[in-house]
Amino acid sequence: MATTASNYQNRDSERYGRPETGWRLRLYIIIFEADTRLGKLFDVLLLLAIVASVAVVIADSIPSVHSRWQSTFQVLEWLFTAAFTLEYIARLACVRRPARYARSFYGVVDLLAVLPTYLAILAPGLSALIDVRVLRLLRVFRIFKLAEYVDEFSVLTQALHASRRKILVFLIFVMLVVMVMGTLMYVVEGPEHGYTSIPTGIYWAITTMTTVGFGDITPHTTLGRVIASTMMLIGWGTLAVPTGIVGAEFTLRRVSTPRPTTRTCHECLSEGHSPRARYCSDCGASLPPYHHEAADAAQWKA
Repeated sequence: MATTASNYQNRDSERYGRPETGWRLRLYIIIFEADTRLGKLFDVLLLLAIVASVAVVIADSIPSVHSRWQSTFQVLEWLFTAAFTLEYIARLACVRRPARYARSFYGVVDLLAVLPTYLAILAPGLSALIDVRVLRLLRVFRIFKLAEYVDEFSVLTQALHASRRKILVFLIFVMLVVMVMGTLMYVVEGPEHGYTSIPTGIYWAITTMTTVGFGDITPHTTLGRVIASTMMLIGWGTLAVPTGIVGAEFTLRRVSTPRPTTRTCHECLSEGHSPRARYCSDCGASLPPYHHEAADAAQWKA
């Protein structure tokens, strides 16, 4: 079941402007505040539409499937495009600063999700300048909309951000190792065995350390094979380092960070307040009732 990525949504009201009353407020609660019953239903339906639309694009790229189901894929694509167009318009309509949302990351993703379909029809002359398949492939940008609704994605992003310095140091160490080993293999093996330059040796060192080993360049001398064996053993150890760093940060944040909500203060527009809180922790103003499940029905009757 889809969950809301509240770490990405907790500043939406401040950035885009939360309406105070009327139909725009109700529409905003459904689209941006996923703690309500209708908000959860909206997110689940949108998630299903995103996954289905991306699956259609992927399947349509297979020649045998495309030749058989082309007309069906076209109908489905227009249905998905119409649905995402209405969603995009609704998001712009229910915020007080639509231009700011349109320039945001997810606003651009929303636009890219529908623009290629219209460009392929409204500007057929583009086929002389760019392959229409490029426009079709741009629809895969819809997959980025998934990140807005998956809570674990935001936690992983925070873990990567917190680990950036450690990962940078690790990458610098790996670069030093592959440069030294690549240069050493260039000296030991030489051009006659395929190591025509130091960059070629570095390329071999990278593929060997990452345990990919394409086999296009292989050592032939005994010393070269010893170096290659050493690189393989080093590769096993180095691959575990970034996994451990990010995994530790991920676990720490999942344990120590309480699950935020999209509850909003109407005075300062700050979000993430506890469901039991009566006053805003930022400005001290009284908080409105928490919109969640049963309270959602009362909101709509008001």
